[in-house]
Amino acid sequence: MNVIRLAEMREEPLSVDEVRAVVSDPGAGAIALFVGTVRDSDGGHDVARLSYSAHPSAEAELRRVAEKVAAEFDVIALAAVHRVGELEIGDLAVVVAVSTPHRGEAFEACRVLIDTLKHEVPIWKRQWFGDGSSEWVGSG
Repeated sequence: MNVIRLAEMREEPLSVDEVRAVVSDPGAGAIALFVGTVRDSDGGHDVARLSYSAHPSAEAELRRVAEKVAAEFDVIALAAVHRVGELEIGDLAVVVAVSTPHRGEAFEACRVLIDTLKHEVPIWKRQWFGDGSSEWVGSG
């Protein structure tokens, strides 16, 4: 079976249960998950909502990052899904997971996956603040 079981950009709400199920495997002694959510403040400003936009190449870049992590670690399965479009406070923005034989490698691979995704996949965030102003934020 393919190690990279999910690598997508989606407009629909994300599911932790789906991502966990995708990486579940009888050989996995560990599953590490990271869930990024929309918070209500940033840098001392009240955030009302936000939206994510992605370059047309974002899904291919997401897959490239997943392949890089899968090659670097003893990963049994890997999944990464990122939201695009309008999100409200508390919505899931990104869910990534890896399964490995042991917990240490699961934690490390999951951290590298989310950090590399945020740094290399062309996704931009626009935040709207409580005072009506807004700002664009890069993915890094």
